[in-house]
Amino acid sequence: MGKLWINPIIGEAASVFIRGGKQIFLVGGAVRDLLRGKEAKDWDLATDALPEEVIRLFRRVIPTGIKHGTVTILFKGCSLEVTTFRTETGYRDGRRPDHVSYAASIEEDLSRRDFTMNAVALELPSLRVVDPFNGQGDIKRRIIRCVGDPHERFAEDGLRPLRALRFAAQLGFSIDGPTLEAISAAISTIAKVSPERIRDEFDKITGSAKPSTALLPMEETGLLERILPELARCRGVEQKGFHRFDVLDHSLLACDYAAEHTFSQRVRLAALFHDIGKPAVRQPGAGGVWNFYRHEQESARLARQIMTRFRYPNAFIEGTTHLIGEHMFHYDPAWKDAAVRRFVIRVGKENLEDLYDLRRADAYAIAAVESPVDTLLALKNRIEETLAQSQALSLNDLAVNGSDLMAAGIKSGPRMGRILQELLETALDDPAQNTREKLLEIAGNLYKRSP
Repeated sequence: MGKLWINPIIGEAASVFIRGGKQIFLVGGAVRDLLRGKEAKDWDLATDALPEEVIRLFRRVIPTGIKHGTVTILFKGCSLEVTTFRTETGYRDGRRPDHVSYAASIEEDLSRRDFTMNAVALELPSLRVVDPFNGQGDIKRRIIRCVGDPHERFAEDGLRPLRALRFAAQLGFSIDGPTLEAISAAISTIAKVSPERIRDEFDKITGSAKPSTALLPMEETGLLERILPELARCRGVEQKGFHRFDVLDHSLLACDYAAEHTFSQRVRLAALFHDIGKPAVRQPGAGGVWNFYRHEQESARLARQIMTRFRYPNAFIEGTTHLIGEHMFHYDPAWKDAAVRRFVIRVGKENLEDLYDLRRADAYAIAAVESPVDTLLALKNRIEETLAQSQALSLNDLAVNGSDLMAAGIKSGPRMGRILQELLETALDDPAQNTREKLLEIAGNLYKRSP
């Protein structure tokens, strides 16, 4: 093991415990990351000091989880979570222990952890490694293995199976056989976990470098069917004549491509969900080829259903489903400039880059090869050229507004609204018409003609 770098402030905080006659250990993800040769981010500590003793040792302490022995120390600009050595019993809600008892040693405390790679502690300030479950060996072998009986660990906390899969995706580790097998038996416990907690883990999976590392084992264990049945139903839905893969593998490849190219989170989810409507709309076509007419609309509907179920923010849901609904756009070089401007209005100028990225991911996943993007580049260039000529894409971009029309004698109300919309259509067709003088003239003529 090479030299481990610990934030000096952690050492200073540890000295306070030592002077107070208490043991203090670095635990959790920070230790795992340090042993992997990575930079540690979250500094979690375990101690034999009781919460009230920690409060006496430090001036600024927040009782964040004092019922379970956890407090947060605010020390020299760092936020340090400190938990008294403890053991846990009873997990009737499948998420939190019914009873917490303080333990006598760090080894007892580590025995309650989820995976061996997370059950390693570093004594401070000596950096002596405490590793009762060979977590270091599993880290070297890149293995995710439960502490003790995986069935017991998963029965205690229904989120742990999903965490195992998330760690596999984030770290590029494999899940050992008994741990993977135990996930299937834990599905009833997973059902007790709140939608928000599942969403948080799912976001970390899709935010990883290769989401399919977790999503494929989710399918294998039955967890995908439980959490995302809409996506699981895409298995075996063939797309011969258009795609090399069935809908599920195509979707996973698109999501992986989006992750590999660090596309935005909503593009990653849009890539994963963009075709989930195909099983519902497919119809037999000529020559044994299936047709999937208007599948983007059904996919957007199902994606909205999924994200609402997991309580994503409304704005995120709207943005992601909008991308899915627009992903089948077809650009024809014969489009007039007005058609290009109307396309931009429909998609939203702020959504263009994400839509381009989604199209790239979708195209790659057809056969798992980088596809030519000549048409996409042509569209991007055309949009840039067209927008350089005119940015009049909304009522706010017009050279006149409602006050101008009222000053010209046009009464406020639905009739004015229709006239303003007609003026926008005029500006879209011919940007040269977007001047105050010309629009007021057109508005006056419209007002005279319209009832």
